[in-house]
Amino acid sequence: MNKEEVRVRIEDIGIMPAVRVWSAELALFAAETVYEAGIPVVEITATVPNAVEVIAQLTQNYPNFVVGAGTVLDTETARRCVDAGARFLTSPGLVPEVLEFAIKSDLVAIPGALTPSEVIAAWKAGADFVKIYPCAQVGGDQYIRALKVPLPQVRMIASGGVNQLTAANFIFAGAASLGIGSELMPRQALKMRQDQWIRELARRFLEAVRSARIHLSEID
Repeated sequence: MNKEEVRVRIEDIGIMPAVRVWSAELALFAAETVYEAGIPVVEITATVPNAVEVIAQLTQNYPNFVVGAGTVLDTETARRCVDAGARFLTSPGLVPEVLEFAIKSDLVAIPGALTPSEVIAAWKAGADFVKIYPCAQVGGDQYIRALKVPLPQVRMIASGGVNQLTAANFIFAGAASLGIGSELMPRQALKMRQDQWIRELARRFLEAVRSARIHLSEID
């Protein structure tokens, strides 16, 4: 799967689950569950113990699974994740060295940004998507909507505070995808290995994205 195919997959699915858990075994369970629930994209954060090994195992076991690395703050971590098979790199903020490394490695680059200046800087530097984080604290979907007015060409991933009630609103506001963590993979569901719970939440989020996009297409 080349860079363009990965980019299209991320945008088509419209949901990017962020796995940030306290063990490698739990990260595998969470990622495999969302994959089987119909979301073939996942971000394994570098804060997960043995995150590189988790990425390697997932990419080996599921060739069609778009597995990326999150919370990447330096090129050494980025290099290890890419060697393990990561197909995209994302950070919670704008880290120029990681963005440059992703571009040179022909990977999908998803830096984080919050202010208009940061969004513009990330886009001009070659970002494929810009992760707007944290969304909820600065106005949620209304903030995405405000950013998209002067920057319609920037593909934005809304992250931080996206839940079942707000998911559709973020799509209406112009988000290309939604970064979702505990709202999709609740701590209790993970702790108790309740895969059906996670599957149902995945179904609801997928339906929210699908319905919102259908509604937008009808308006257009």
